[in-house]
Amino acid sequence: MRIKTLPIKTVLIAGLLSMQALAAESPAGRLVLYTSQAPDIAQQTVSAFNQAYPNIKVEWSRNGTSQLMNILRTEMLAGGMKADVLLVADNINLGQLKKEGHLLPWAEAPVGQLDPRFYDPQKTWFGTKVIATVIARNTARATAVDSWQALTKPENRGQVAVPSPLYSGAALNHLHTLIHTPSLGWTFYQQLADNDIAPQGGNGPALQAVAGGLAKYGMIADADILRAKQQGSPVDISYPKEGVSFITEPVAILKDAHNLAAAKAFVRFVISRQGQELVARQGNRPIDSQVPAPEGFAPLSDIKLLPLDVDQALADDQAVRDRFVDIFGG
Repeated sequence: MRIKTLPIKTVLIAGLLSMQALAAESPAGRLVLYTSQAPDIAQQTVSAFNQAYPNIKVEWSRNGTSQLMNILRTEMLAGGMKADVLLVADNINLGQLKKEGHLLPWAEAPVGQLDPRFYDPQKTWFGTKVIATVIARNTARATAVDSWQALTKPENRGQVAVPSPLYSGAALNHLHTLIHTPSLGWTFYQQLADNDIAPQGGNGPALQAVAGGLAKYGMIADADILRAKQQGSPVDISYPKEGVSFITEPVAILKDAHNLAAAKAFVRFVISRQGQELVARQGNRPIDSQVPAPEGFAPLSDIKLLPLDVDQALADDQAVRDRFVDIFGG
């Protein structure tokens, strides 16, 4: 029987395409990640990713979301951004980068298992977890409360730890959400200021103040409170009846990413079942509802998630920041 052979050129082309497909499946090289995750959580994320993709060397830098945005702006002025991927607290800052054309749309992103509320319709950013800002209390000093308004009462004067939206992406998201909640609005923030409450820093220092007894209450991310509680800190959590703001700690690929294959691999990993199980082990509520949340989290069906109009937040952001400074000082 005569065996039909293919032309050498056809064989070479087929081999080249096969090698290209293999390279796409096994990305390698340097990946630069900018993140607002806590250093220990960021290291866990990078280490788990490296186990899945050992040929990618991740260089990561950690800072508050607002600080990371400032770094990116400085890099733009200097000739180009260094990062390939951003993993930050909120989608307001990413929304601004998207509006300016700095984020890469990824139409084929593997989001079939995710709730559309938690990623960008144009697929430029993708939520990785659901983190609600709630009320933390020191269990030795404070009783449970079920309303944001409780923090403005005279007996809590100067006793509430609040992260600053000028530093924290979660706090910025919280501010934009609450000022458009009819029962709260700017009046709530003015009442906080009148009650000798001064927002500063991020969630970490605020939680330390509550856990250490320097503050009775705090406006803090639920995952941070529950992790501290499990580690023995005298803290507990309340979901206010008015509702809670939430962030999804989104991940995004920069349009001018230096290593696009590695960047896509990172996004694919953090929203995959493996990445979402890591999220749960880290003490956070996964964005994938099929992966159970850690013990202590209230079911999403029991929580009133307050909506945020990102486009309005972007349009009003500078005015909102200015008014915040007018109320609390710079």
